[in-house]
Parts: sequence; structure tokens; C-alpha cells
Amino acid sequence: MVDFINKVAKLPLTIKRLLSFNTLEKEFYRYFKTIPKNSPAPTSIILVQTVESLCYYTLFGLIITSLSKRKSVRTEQFVLNSLRLGESTSFIKFITLRFFSGLLTKKWVRLYTVFCDGVGYRSAGIKSPINDVVDFFRAYQCWRNLTTKDTLINLIFEGVQIGDLVNDTFMRFKPAPTVNLKDKYLLMVIWQACRDIRRAKKYFASVKPKLYLTSYTTYIQHGIALRVALMNGVRVFSLSNYQELAKELSLQDWFHTQNPDCYAKNFTQLTDLENKIELADIALKMRISGEIDGVTSYMKQSAYAETSEPLPEVKGAIVIFLHDFYDSPHVYRHMVFPDFWEWICYTIETLNSAKINFFIKPHPNQIDLSDSALVELKNRYPSVNIISSKISNKQLVDAGMACAVTIFGTVANEMAYMGVPTIASAHHPHISFDFCKTAKNKAEYAELLKSFDQFNMDKAEMKRQSLIFYYMHNLNFTSDEKLLMDAVINLHQTYGNVEIAQTKIQVDLLNEIANSRAFNAFIDKLI
Repeated sequence: MVDFINKVAKLPLTIKRLLSFNTLEKEFYRYFKTIPKNSPAPTSIILVQTVESLCYYTLFGLIITSLSKRKSVRTEQFVLNSLRLGESTSFIKFITLRFFSGLLTKKWVRLYTVFCDGVGYRSAGIKSPINDVVDFFRAYQCWRNLTTKDTLINLIFEGVQIGDLVNDTFMRFKPAPTVNLKDKYLLMVIWQACRDIRRAKKYFASVKPKLYLTSYTTYIQHGIALRVALMNGVRVFSLSNYQELAKELSLQDWFHTQNPDCYAKNFTQLTDLENKIELADIALKMRISGEIDGVTSYMKQSAYAETSEPLPEVKGAIVIFLHDFYDSPHVYRHMVFPDFWEWICYTIETLNSAKINFFIKPHPNQIDLSDSALVELKNRYPSVNIISSKISNKQLVDAGMACAVTIFGTVANEMAYMGVPTIASAHHPHISFDFCKTAKNKAEYAELLKSFDQFNMDKAEMKRQSLIFYYMHNLNFTSDEKLLMDAVINLHQTYGNVEIAQTKIQVDLLNEIANSRAFNAFIDKLI
């Protein structure tokens, strides 16, 4: 009763926060309002996500306003937030969030209106109740026919591949470390996916925008719109990797992560190779020493920070580097397992049956929910050795660990630099190099685990390959592109740090990006 009264008492403040701009939002609104737009009748339509993130709001705003200065365009919003974290905890909460979806997105729609001309379409809403009912029954049929997690991953609806998006969305918004095929919330996610497909197909077929700007490509909120857009011949750009301002997507590659397939080959076509390797060595050495560099700025804590935690006896053993159980697993083209939970369970059982010594290290920046998943993992496999996430990876290497296991983590590159091979089980950034052995299926993965001590690659060659990878993935920029990416990464970092997220710093960063030669070259490319 006391909790209920407290919630009621806080309601006016909650509503004010939902509807009113804070100081930063007001400043950015004014910033974009002062930028003039081309006045003639628009010749092209652009669709942009109404992402509830100030970082993407400002990046989208810079792109739209820069385009509008050079070309007369109409920009429309795709209001995407149809699902909310934890909405499945109660029926009342689920219904309430659905009923107030318009209120929850109202402030952000207003913010985007300063550089957008209107709303193109919404993912949520009740304008087509009959179609929504039809979609529900079609979703119910899909849900009832799911027999395994593989059938879910491979689910296609009206020609649109949605299984991986539905899988990851359930895990993120339930939230849960793995999918329960019988869970009714999975039905709700599939239903929303069906609604998204119908609305996206209608919009892209009738309006025919020339360009669609998206943040991420994962989850149904992001992935469905861009896949339908690509099927309709629309140019799509994603702004969510730290290797480039925006990646142009295609039907062959619709993931926001950079395509690493030709890193090794393309490096040989560059000039002054040894100097580039030396630059990579300086940068990677800094990361190994415990510093968080620009490309790992999403991490709150370095995996190489020094610690006084007691070190277990890992000599000759495998160390499994866990991922955040609630993060999206399908950010690359192929993954052997449907999620991180299935992967770690299969890995533990395979190593136990082969009597191979191994240790598990949790992700140093996992969300709090992953702690409960670790408890469940320990309950299921009482004999597993879970070491502290505070122990640095360098300490483990110095202690004699023999092999690293990940799905697609950057730890593979770092391990190779220190002379340790890695086993992976997905398409990943290091796919064109030999220091990481990649399984294509479960049987192959099991064999790689069992023969982990038979990798005979020369350590000097592993280090050289790791430096080539690091250069291609993180340093292969022109000087203009590097200045731009440094500013964009700085933008991400300052928005994530309340202490330094001051208005003047933010506005200066926006001006720095807008005036950079590489940014304007990107705008020319769009035009």
C-alpha cells in the first residue's frame, strides 16, 4: 500500500518528465531550429527513426539539416517504440503501456519535429483494429507451430525474415537469457512483428522514400523496417558501429556491424604496411595496459584493469569469456547457437564430457540481470569454476591459460596479441584471420573444443595478424575520417557521462561534426 501511495505521489513528476524537455533537449531543439531549410517543394522523401536517444537525435538532426541546406527534401518520422522493457511482468503493466504508447513517445516526436516535417508511420497504435486482430491470429499460428529454437530463428513472415529479430527482442524486453517457446509474451512479440511488417510494407510501397536512416539493425523495432525498406529498393544507412559514421546496408548485409570479410586481403593492398602495424601496436598496447580506447568506449570497465583478486590455477586450461546474456546475439550474419545461454550450456557440457579443465569469466560490463543468470548457471552446473570479472585478461594469459572461447568477442584479437588462440562460433570481426578458429555448426564446435591444445600457430604470426586486424578495424581512416569518428565517439561518451554532459560541450561537438570535411563528404554521397 505504501509503495502504491508513493507511486501516485510521484505521478505528476513522472508525467512532467515524459512531456517536458530537459535542459539539454531544449538546447538541441533551439540549435536545430536556427538552421534554415530549403524552401522549394521537396523532390525526395527521407524517413528517419524517432529514436529516444539524444546521441542519435543529434546525429540524425545533423544529417537531415545538412541535406536540407543543399536539396529540398521532406523528412518523415518512423515512431518505433512499440515495446517497453519489463512490460511482461504483469498484465496490467502490459495493457497500460499499450494504452499510453502515444503519451510515452509524444516528447520525442516533438523533439524530432524541429527537423522533420511529420510522422510517416507508427509501430504502435490502434488505427487499424481489424487488421490487428487478423495479425494476432496469424501470429498465433506462427507461435503454435514453433517446435525448436531453430524454427524460431528461421521464422519468415510474408517474405520477411524475422526469427532472429523476434528471438533477440524477447530476450531483451522480457527480459530473459533464453527464449521459452511456450511463453505468451513470445506470442506478443511475434504479433507486434506481424503488425510492423504490415505497416512497413504499406508505407514503403506507397510513399517510396529515397532514404531511410536507422540507428541499430537488431530487434523488431529496428530490423523489420530496414528489411522491408531494402526489399522496396530504398537506400538504408545505419549509424551504430564505431568504425564508420554510417554503414550502407543491403539485402546481402543488413547488419549494423562492419563487414570484416576482406580485412586480411585488403590490408595487403595498402602502402607503408609496417608503419601501420606499428600504429596498431601502440594502440593495442594501451588497451592491454588497462585503458579504454575510443572503440571500446561502450565499456564502463576495462577487461585489463589491474586487480588484486586471487588468481585461480588456469595453466593449460580453457577460459570461456561470457557475453552479456541480455545483449542481442544476432549482430552478425551467422551464429551456431540461438543465444548466449544455449552456447554456454553446450560448451560446459562438451568440456565436462571430455574432462577438459576450463574456467568461466563473466563479461566485465554485463547488466545486473546477468548476475541472476550466473546464479542459475551455477545451480545447473555446480562444479563450474566462475572466476571474478575483475581479474584482468592479461593476468590470465600470464598465468598460462591455453585457449580462449567466445562467440564473436573482441577478446579474440586481444588474446592473439598475447599469443593465445581463440575458438568462436559465429561470423565475427576476425573471420578473415587464422588466430581464431570458427565453427560452422555444433559438431564442428565440439571438435574444436576437444582439440583446443592442438593449435600450433606461431605466436609471432598471431601477434602480427592481431595488429593487422586492429588496424583494419579501428585505424583504417583518412585523417579527415579520423577527426570525424573521434568527434562522433566523443559524442557517444559524453552522452553516457552525466558529469560531463554539459550543453556547451555538446553544442561544440555538433558544430565540430557538422563542419568536418568527412561529414560533408558523406552528405555529398547521400545526395
